[in-house]
Amino acid sequence: MNELFAFLDRLLEFSMPHLIAVPILVPMLTAALMLLLGEEHRRSKSALSVVSGLIGLLTALALLRWVNAPDTGGGPGSIGVYLPGNWRAPFGIVLVADRLSTMMVALTGVVAFAASIYSTSRWDRAGVHFHPLLQLQLMGLNGAFLTGDLFNLFVFFEVMLAASYGLLLHGSGRLRVQAGLHYVAINLAASSLFLIGASLLYGVTGTLNMADLGVRIAQLAPADRGLVHAAAAILATAFFAKAGAWPLNFWLVPAYSAAVSPVGAVFSLLTKLGIYTILRLWTVLFAPDTGASAQFGQGVLITIGMATLFCGALGIVGTQRLSNLAGFSVLVSAGTLLAAIGFGQPAVWAGALYYLLTSTLAAAAFFMLIDMIERWRNAGMSIAPHEAAGDAPFLSRDLRRLDDVNLDDDAQALYGRAIPAGVAFLGLSFVCCTLLIAGMPPLSGFVGKFAMLSALLDSARVSPAAWVFLGLLMLSGFFSLLALGRTGIRHFWTQAHATLPALPALEVLPVAALLAACLALTIGGGPVMHHAAATAEGLFSPTAYRQAVLGATQVPNPVAPKEAAK
Repeated sequence: MNELFAFLDRLLEFSMPHLIAVPILVPMLTAALMLLLGEEHRRSKSALSVVSGLIGLLTALALLRWVNAPDTGGGPGSIGVYLPGNWRAPFGIVLVADRLSTMMVALTGVVAFAASIYSTSRWDRAGVHFHPLLQLQLMGLNGAFLTGDLFNLFVFFEVMLAASYGLLLHGSGRLRVQAGLHYVAINLAASSLFLIGASLLYGVTGTLNMADLGVRIAQLAPADRGLVHAAAAILATAFFAKAGAWPLNFWLVPAYSAAVSPVGAVFSLLTKLGIYTILRLWTVLFAPDTGASAQFGQGVLITIGMATLFCGALGIVGTQRLSNLAGFSVLVSAGTLLAAIGFGQPAVWAGALYYLLTSTLAAAAFFMLIDMIERWRNAGMSIAPHEAAGDAPFLSRDLRRLDDVNLDDDAQALYGRAIPAGVAFLGLSFVCCTLLIAGMPPLSGFVGKFAMLSALLDSARVSPAAWVFLGLLMLSGFFSLLALGRTGIRHFWTQAHATLPALPALEVLPVAALLAACLALTIGGGPVMHHAAATAEGLFSPTAYRQAVLGATQVPNPVAPKEAAK
């Protein structure tokens, strides 16, 4: 086994840095090939989508292993830099693979691979060009995570958003069109703010390379800092809208709930892209060594994060629609992460990064699980049958207790019967999602929240904001547990149906794999938390990132044989 790992490490070292471009090129080329095939080759498209997702996942895991291997290039935590145009930064395009970007690309690979398999069961046939749009969205996501300059971040954002517009409308219907119009409008406005903020930042600093921006901001004249802060505020507004931060998140729950389930699972990554962008730019542009601009906007991040967390908690306990629960759980995780970033402490960031992984996997699994539960219990509706009829499940119309509620149509007792495998899978999966979303022990959702709080409260003087954050985390966990427990009782313990759920293997396996990944995060919490802690330390002190990007050298031009002989 050691020899195999050594061989893989040598292979990775040989393929670097070109391997950094693979997560972008593979989905782009796959989408182009799918468009050439036409809609009559749906099976071929499905197979290509799954194969592309597998290649992307394996590449992401290889990159993740490379940046953490102790003998790759610069030692532990190596940073890979790829210059596509062979121009040195900050003059040319640059792709950067560090601990944070490779972790996000690996997370994208896991979710996208599961969603592509799940979609082949039925949902890819609900409209045209599903798989090409999915591949283009993956191209945009991976490119945004790996890019090292602000302009190409905008380009990959737009590629991702353009694909998401088509994916949200996939399956048609009035609700999807209505939610899609709001989604398109808010994202077009955010993209306009992105361009304005980036242009203003370029006008002041003369660069859009992220590493170079941090260096130049530290050297700015006092008269120019106000413009830089204004540009950062405009950019932050755009990223807040994309991350689902309050008060710009009114569109998120309707849009995510209207999308078909595999699209909703992939959409759980979009808010994390907004979170990633805020974390990346804030730590590079306003690092502790940037002088008067250090930690700019810290109070705003904490306030907006807590407001988002509170609104998400109220929404999840107030909704009666099963499909809305997953959307509000995404808001809760977004608010938690924004507030944790705002505290500016590496130990808190480590717990937040761990929580980001588990909350995204849980939300993606929950979107697909909701689809299976609704098909079984509500014939695709979002409201349970007894709610539509106005009757309480265990009471008569005059609100008297029914003594024979435990009997079926043949007056046979329901207690003591074996639970069918399909019902058992749905029930156990729902319990796992409940524990993960609510942050209850023993699963990884609790580990992430506990890591954040223990780091935040482990100091001689705890700030009032930390106590408020503690209260909101406990409140959101309680509300999530209450709402999901109520929903579980409604869908699994009432209105028993004679039919059993029909669960194709193509739908069961992706959900089981995502929940198994959450379980693996729990069991292997030590190495994952070590990676998160090292990532947080690198973000807090971005000197190594800047040196790697600005110090990347060009590849020499090939020398002709005659000139070489001279």
